[in-house]
Amino acid sequence: MPLLGCIADDFTGATDLANTLVKGGMTAVQVIGVPDGPLPEADAVIVALKSRTAPVAEAVSESLAACEALLKAGARQVFFKYCSTFDSTDEGNIGPVADALVRRLDCGFALANPAFPTNGRTVFQGHLFVGDKLLNESGMENHPLTPMRDANLVRVLSRQTDGTVGLVPFATVEQGAAAIRRAMTGLKESGRRYAIVDAVTDAHLLAIGEAAAGHALITGGSGVAMGLPANFRCEGRLPERGAAAAELPPMRGHAAVLAGSCSRATLGQIGYARDHAHTLELDVLANPDVAALQRQALDWAKGKLGEAPVVIAASAPPEKVQALQARLGRDKAGALVEEVLAGIAEALVAQGIGRLVVAGGETSGAVVSRLGVRSLRIGAEIDPGVPWTFAETPGLHLALKSGNFGARDFFLKAFGQ
Repeated sequence: MPLLGCIADDFTGATDLANTLVKGGMTAVQVIGVPDGPLPEADAVIVALKSRTAPVAEAVSESLAACEALLKAGARQVFFKYCSTFDSTDEGNIGPVADALVRRLDCGFALANPAFPTNGRTVFQGHLFVGDKLLNESGMENHPLTPMRDANLVRVLSRQTDGTVGLVPFATVEQGAAAIRRAMTGLKESGRRYAIVDAVTDAHLLAIGEAAAGHALITGGSGVAMGLPANFRCEGRLPERGAAAAELPPMRGHAAVLAGSCSRATLGQIGYARDHAHTLELDVLANPDVAALQRQALDWAKGKLGEAPVVIAASAPPEKVQALQARLGRDKAGALVEEVLAGIAEALVAQGIGRLVVAGGETSGAVVSRLGVRSLRIGAEIDPGVPWTFAETPGLHLALKSGNFGARDFFLKAFGQ
């Protein structure tokens, strides 16, 4: 029976959240898609959906179905996970999904906090920063699917919900869990449905988690989950597990990286890989033919597979992404890249790849779906927010990396290079 039931709006976000919970001593399993049977045994079960950029009605329907499965399994608290850069549009999907969950759980109120200070995501006076830049100046304003052009999260969320949004400001958060709890209670009693809660340090996130111990629903990035294992431990429901929570089977097989993200971080990681590993950069704009691009990659990889990773990327800078979208349309351009990399992943696994890093939320979703992965056991962290995981089917170690996460040498570090 899970203590915490989680709904994530993309696959890399799900592993990011699971990683945080495992570090807190909870066992965690990531389930791919809405469960259609009994859930695996774990302290936390994270249902990974591909709902971040889905049509609103579809995102809401799948999220509610996931919620029902988690509640049926006995989850004592529900967590709705979205990106630490609050990826969404004015239509959603953060607001509409959160609205539906608030109504289903009949809780009337939920906090919202995407902060992840370890990776440079902080919220101050309701404004989201990426490093020392406001969200709308961080490169996220050029995101091909969810361009973020407003850093004020109170405004952003207000445009997505028919409820009202308040703020628990830095000065209150600095006072600790009791003050945060009082502020959230006051906002709820005044009719607010949501509270954006400031957080600049991990200590703030731990205090927010403590303050939300009795909440039926929590929404946010993985950072705000840092304080949740302690809540269950204080209730006597969570034993001390330590490092055992992250144990996975031994790694074996060849190593590969597939990158579809166009974030600045991933582009930097590809740049580093060029000088340190076999690296192929597919030019999707020059040749938008799925079969031809897959043949190119697989022919190139012949003779190169081994302990050191091969890196195959379909990522591109903003101007190339925009040109491809202008040529094919936004959705078709994204789907083409996903199909190319998913097909390459399937072929590489058949050729003995046993350790695979995938960069990008949409790309990860496509790869995992093509490989028939239904659940992932969560292991040790590689870099903040990115753990190794293990899929019993097809017997594969996977690291699903948010495009924005990881150090510049991540693609080699993951394999101990």
